[in-house]
Amino acid sequence: MDFDLITILGPTASGKTSLAAALAFELHTEIISADSRQVYRRMDLGTGKDLADYVVDGVRIPCHLIDIVEPGTKYNVFEYQRDFLAAYEEVRRRGMVPVLCGGTGLYLEAVLRGYRLMPVPEDKNLRDKLAGKSLKELTGILKTYKQLHNTTDVDTPKRAVRAIEIEEYYRSHPLEGRDFPALRSLVVGIEIGREERRRKISERLEQRLAQGMADEIRGLLDEGIAPEDLIYYGLEYKYLTQYVVGQLGYDEMFSHLETAIHQFAKRQMTWFRGMERRGVPIHWLDASLPMEEKVDRIKRWAGGEDLGAGA
Repeated sequence: MDFDLITILGPTASGKTSLAAALAFELHTEIISADSRQVYRRMDLGTGKDLADYVVDGVRIPCHLIDIVEPGTKYNVFEYQRDFLAAYEEVRRRGMVPVLCGGTGLYLEAVLRGYRLMPVPEDKNLRDKLAGKSLKELTGILKTYKQLHNTTDVDTPKRAVRAIEIEEYYRSHPLEGRDFPALRSLVVGIEIGREERRRKISERLEQRLAQGMADEIRGLLDEGIAPEDLIYYGLEYKYLTQYVVGQLGYDEMFSHLETAIHQFAKRQMTWFRGMERRGVPIHWLDASLPMEEKVDRIKRWAGGEDLGAGA
């Protein structure tokens, strides 16, 4: 194999996790997650960890960078690069080519394009200046930057403020951060039709609510995690926390959350198409293909065959 890494990416509900697990099983290797929320412990249903997908023919596929930090903390891309490298080097030392799998565009691109990053401190003056602005206003400000931040995940004012803080810091500080190795990765994208994606998102949301997603939120709140810290994580944690604390009724919560997840999936695809324009070749696979055929095609690509076919 001519690659250091195989990357599987796609929007939420596209089936990328089960494909990565099936591929890792065939190649006798391990998975490294690229999901900005699955790093948090005890945030399982809301982040869609789908841990059962990592079991193939009774074998649990090892997966790195899931459940590595406590809820309430604010994990970032600088830390992700550090933790990715540690996991990558560990897998490579065992003689395997790891499978990188996820839907967080910035984390994926930081690895695939070797971003040179530095930790970004809080800027109290900037935060005071932005205090009171709406999410729409903050998003408008964020669009004026070249976007080193993952705008896919910006769906709360706190996240938008942090994104602006990061952009401002890098505007005034040269990128002299640590070197990141150039990795040669086969990048495979899962392409799913819009209507099928919407159907799967709605179906999965109903399943997770039935499995106790609201109880998961209650448990985190009972641990002493502040509601605003959960709302910071967006999507399920934003709307379900508002529901649990009485700010939203059930039907209103469901409607807002369903719409937000559909919009999130659309933003993910926009990011992936942007990655292609920025020089990351992605070989697209139809999500509806049988699993065996998808795995076989990736194995052929990994061996250098038909690499133009999926572009």
